Amino acid sequence: MNNFIAHILVVDDDDRIRNLVKDFLSQNKYLISTSANAEDAQKKINLIEFDLIVLDIMMPGMSGLEFISLNKKKIITPILLLTARGDAEDRIKGFETGADDYLPKPFEPKELLLRIKSILNRTKGINKKRVIEFENVKIDLNKLFIIKNNKQHKINNTEKIILEKMINSPGETFSRETIGNLIKVDKERSVDVIITRLRKKIEIEPKNPKYLQTIRGKGYVLWIE
Repeated sequence: MNNFIAHILVVDDDDRIRNLVKDFLSQNKYLISTSANAEDAQKKINLIEFDLIVLDIMMPGMSGLEFISLNKKKIITPILLLTARGDAEDRIKGFETGADDYLPKPFEPKELLLRIKSILNRTKGINKKRVIEFENVKIDLNKLFIIKNNKQHKINNTEKIILEKMINSPGETFSRETIGNLIKVDKERSVDVIITRLRKKIEIEPKNPKYLQTIRGKGYVLWIE
């Protein structure tokens, strides 16, 4: 792990920001590729498996959110979104789409570096792997997918962290704050959005969950009989 050099794809239509991020991250020993738009990024991810994508939301042509939506069934690379606004709506849309973190513009390069290190530490540092099956559901944390009624759904790295913790702590209730600390999210609403997304992948009736339940006043628990 000490010899691991992350390969990061930086996608931003602003030449100044793209080059600044490339130069700064290269100085910090990361391997960097760049794209000026989502269409070029699409070509690159079809050829290369990156360790992280730094992705601008607002771009001409395909937006960052559209890029994630287009690839959400096949992409497992963690994604850090860059947004010019940084308001709650952007954050919620980002997490709903499948992003792992976000950073509002303008930002300090050092903060970007810290967030990248945090994501890579979470996604590369988890050693416990489990494959579990219950009723018509299979969760495979090795291959990062959930199969429900013979339909496959991808698990992104944020979802993997939550599931790994819950699966390895059966019957334990986790507060929104605990889950937020685990995945480095400081808004309870964002945690709720991620749990709702997971329910759609796990539950037969997401609005009437049987497995990923809410414990009123306490948080969430994964019940697997």
